Amino acid sequence: MEDSIDFGEVLFADMHIHSRFSRACSSAIDFENLVKWAKIKGLNLLGTGDFTHQIWFKEIKEKLIDNGKGFYFYQGFAFVITGEISLMYTQNKKGRKVHLNLLVPSIEIAEKIHAYLDKKGFRRDYDGRPIFGLSCEDFVSEMMKISKDIEIIPAHIWTPWFGVFGSMSGFDSLNEAFGEQVENIHAIETGMSSDPEMNWKIKELGDKAIVSFSDAHSFWPFRLGREATIFKKTDSFLELIKQIRENYFIGTIETEPAYGKYHWDGHRMCNFSCSPKKTRELNKICPVCGKPLTIGVENRVEMLESKDSNHLNKKKFYTLLPLQEIIALSIGSSNMQSKKVWEIYNLLIKNFGNEFNILLNISEGNFLKEKIDVKLVELILKNREGKIKVKPGYDGVYGEALLEEKQKKLV
Repeated sequence: MEDSIDFGEVLFADMHIHSRFSRACSSAIDFENLVKWAKIKGLNLLGTGDFTHQIWFKEIKEKLIDNGKGFYFYQGFAFVITGEISLMYTQNKKGRKVHLNLLVPSIEIAEKIHAYLDKKGFRRDYDGRPIFGLSCEDFVSEMMKISKDIEIIPAHIWTPWFGVFGSMSGFDSLNEAFGEQVENIHAIETGMSSDPEMNWKIKELGDKAIVSFSDAHSFWPFRLGREATIFKKTDSFLELIKQIRENYFIGTIETEPAYGKYHWDGHRMCNFSCSPKKTRELNKICPVCGKPLTIGVENRVEMLESKDSNHLNKKKFYTLLPLQEIIALSIGSSNMQSKKVWEIYNLLIKNFGNEFNILLNISEGNFLKEKIDVKLVELILKNREGKIKVKPGYDGVYGEALLEEKQKKLV
């Protein structure tokens, strides 16, 4: 990496997370655990997630202290009001499933959103990520009537089932999805299976900011903040949104795209995956079961990329695998939560403060000075340069980090 980050001048923000009230999420997610592990990760700002859920919203109102500028604090740690919603509807005779991440300027605006949804008869009590039968265009239009300061970001835009560009239920363009409201979409979220460089290939995204958040379903540091956006330091929601809308935040933290669960094509149940080239040779048919393959992100980007794309104001991005993944790789463990991995992780945090500092800033000399294992140090530095190879994930299966001796076998 060319330069280090001055942690005192920036905010590491993860504004797409979930509470314990979303499906497939840890039942132990509360503000205590979120703050504890966000600090260990090196984050400075979290989204609350799931603001539409009545019980979680009640906790938001009771436990977080408003600074009067749209930041809400728990034990001195900053949050902004956020939530992911799922739109499921039919457009042009095709079923659409699109996830959107909302950043909301205040408790009061959140309550107005609740009132609108309740008036429409939409349920908010059964899941932290509720499903509404509205189109993308209509939903954005209604939110803008409530407040122009609501930021709506298409979430993990390439994932097959719930991304706005997803192969199974998405669109071929933002214009097709959002219609006249596309001007109110200022940013897109990469998702784990893509990075900014992949999104730069899409001409339509040339004037959109590219942000990254984790979509974490637990508070563990290999989930929380695994993708994040680096903002210039602020304590104001409107200033934060201005950085997105005018595209002058600093950059993003990305996992290697192959680490994501939908990077390549494949079938999870058939234990089969392949590159886009191989998919074309197979006519998109799984050789194991004979059914159509789930088309992943790399393939979908190739379908929609433009030869004359010209993305404005490209941001620096740091490609990093989570520290526990690196530790597990160094000791040959397949379990990121093994006792040994946690022992090494806790030692590193004790010596160097937080995970982002370890992944981004600490020099080789300082690692060795604290007698950190040489093999682990080598992998941390290689990770910092985005040079750890990953066997691509597919159809809901995470990618697998590989040691050098295994990397030669990767096709």
